[in-house]
Amino acid sequence: MVKRIIIIFLIIASNSGIFAQEIEHSKLTTYYLIRHAEKDRSDLTNKDPDLSKKGRQRAMNWSKVFDQFRIDAVYSTNYKRTIHTARYVANAKKLNIKTYDPIEIDYDQFLEDTKGKNVLIVGHSNTIPGFTNKLIGKEIYMDIDDQNNANLYIVTLGDSKISYVLIKMEQH
Repeated sequence: MVKRIIIIFLIIASNSGIFAQEIEHSKLTTYYLIRHAEKDRSDLTNKDPDLSKKGRQRAMNWSKVFDQFRIDAVYSTNYKRTIHTARYVANAKKLNIKTYDPIEIDYDQFLEDTKGKNVLIVGHSNTIPGFTNKLIGKEIYMDIDDQNNANLYIVTLGDSKISYVLIKMEQH
């Protein structure tokens, strides 16, 4: 499954205008945005649940996917389920997780701080689509269904060009 997704990503990337030769690689910024993996739903009163067993497996699978790519920074909201989803990739890449507040974030500063980097952003069903929309400057994506933990949004910025794609990463 992971190999198939990597191949799909590479096909999309190679066919995207953003990867044209006239853009220097150092000027490209790529954002990978995911919702946290499946959370433990056993206590509906818990506002900060950890990952379920299935969620831990998905988080490990995300790490396998991102193992193939350079990741320079990992951002997560400050919740157990998002931090623990991000942790597998951050540990594999020997990076610290930077926390962000999706309501308070200064997008212009964020874009400046991450320019030229490959960045993983982990959030929630109601924040990742909006974050993606802010990065691309258009209202394209709606909130993610509460049972869907499989979306991978990829946004690449280069000079005045923007490329974006949504890939479904179903776990088998």
